[in-house]
Amino acid sequence: MKLTTFAAAATLCATAFAAQAQQELRVSHQWSEGDVRHKVAQMVADEVAAADVGLDIKIFPSQSLFKAREQYKPLSRGQVDMIVFPLSYAGGLRNPYNLTLMPGLVKNHDHAARLNDSEFMAEIETILNEDDIMTLVPGYLAGGFAGTEECITAPEDVEGKQMRAAGKAFEQMLAGAGASIASMSSAEIYNAMQTGVLDAANTSSSSFVSYRIYEQVACFTPAGDYALWFMYQPMLMNKSTFDGLNEEQQQALMDAAEKAEAFYLEEAKKEDGEARDVFAENGVEIAEMAAEEFETWRALAQETAYKAFLEGSPEGQKLLDMALSVE
Repeated sequence: MKLTTFAAAATLCATAFAAQAQQELRVSHQWSEGDVRHKVAQMVADEVAAADVGLDIKIFPSQSLFKAREQYKPLSRGQVDMIVFPLSYAGGLRNPYNLTLMPGLVKNHDHAARLNDSEFMAEIETILNEDDIMTLVPGYLAGGFAGTEECITAPEDVEGKQMRAAGKAFEQMLAGAGASIASMSSAEIYNAMQTGVLDAANTSSSSFVSYRIYEQVACFTPAGDYALWFMYQPMLMNKSTFDGLNEEQQQALMDAAEKAEAFYLEEAKKEDGEARDVFAENGVEIAEMAAEEFETWRALAQETAYKAFLEGSPEGQKLLDMALSVE
């Protein structure tokens, strides 16, 4: 009887030790479980679980832990372990982050991948580290233009049009081209076009499809060899949390992040292709942005959005030059 009691107690202790040894990390983001950004986080969680290093990554999607734009400070303070987050959301806290949503800095997805490995992004990483944050999985998502009546590939195409743009820098650039700006969320584009409030819009490839914008437009300019709208949306981690893990756990996380980064790039390209196909299947004309048109947009951005960025951050010229030097 005593032996049985001892065995039961030993089993209970072993179970308690195992539970204690399994450390939980929490991830926050704003999207649904069907979104590519959730899938990136899920891939990291699954790969780490498979490595069996005593880490359990729990994901809180759909703003269930923190509001979309309010995740940076909790991550910096260690109130959450990881977030998937458009870094420009924290541009009010760190002005250099505004460069991660700046027209003309990224040409296409392969260019974005080169930018991720550049001196520019190393400087961004240094700033993140100052706030006790590190990048786990870098990644950009792209977008395009859609017009209710005409195609948009060059600055002259937006003159006199009422437009919605994704991000302050894009609003500044489009206003410089003669467009009138109507600020609204992507979810409001459909009704605004339907009621004649908007003539054209700029947003992400996924939003163009999920909000069925193809039902309201005549022409779509998807992200292709050239695109203006790229938004850096990495998976970030609290640096102290990472540093506190053992070597085996850190390696498992980095191995998982490497696989997730490759997945993120391929899925981002796939989203653009799917958007193109969906619009074409619904009878929408597809327009392509040429290299010369991209350069014209970039020149306009330098006189508008870049200039405004530098007014708020004179020291930002160095970072801007770094980004522009990546070909």
